[in-house]
Amino acid sequence: MTYWVFRLAQGSAIVGGVVLVALTLMSVASIAGRALIGLGLGPVPGDFELVEVGIGVAVFLFLPWTYLRGGHATVDLLYNHLPAPVRRFINVLCDLLMLALWAVLTWRLWDGMLEKRQYLETTFILQMPVWWGYAAGLVGALIGCLAYLTKTLITLGLARYPAGWPTQEAGVH
Repeated sequence: MTYWVFRLAQGSAIVGGVVLVALTLMSVASIAGRALIGLGLGPVPGDFELVEVGIGVAVFLFLPWTYLRGGHATVDLLYNHLPAPVRRFINVLCDLLMLALWAVLTWRLWDGMLEKRQYLETTFILQMPVWWGYAAGLVGALIGCLAYLTKTLITLGLARYPAGWPTQEAGVH
């Protein structure tokens, strides 16, 4: 099971990267269009709306992979000098807190999506339904729930890192 969760999180991070590249290219085209208005070009309509939605979606797609790889910022000044049982307790506590936080975040994102859909809220320029962005972000949030649950199970010793994947003990931390 852990293998598929790691693959799913890795794939979602790749999709998040594709989203960021597309947003970058669109931003360049929009800025160039603004600079070349005299030649009949112009900005991409709704460019800031697309960036707003796309960045949020990309973040939700990146975070599960970041967490599985131990890529979040840590302050190791004191942590590395603590006894192993205390470090293990801190890791378990942090994983449980992150899982709880991510579950609440996903639940609230779901509620927000339903509300935006119910009231037919749209963006100002493109008239794009706002709930589409929430739904796209929800995909990453659900993958995140799986990733955070998997990481918690690994930390508790109830699951293992997939074969061939680096562990935090191997220096990914």
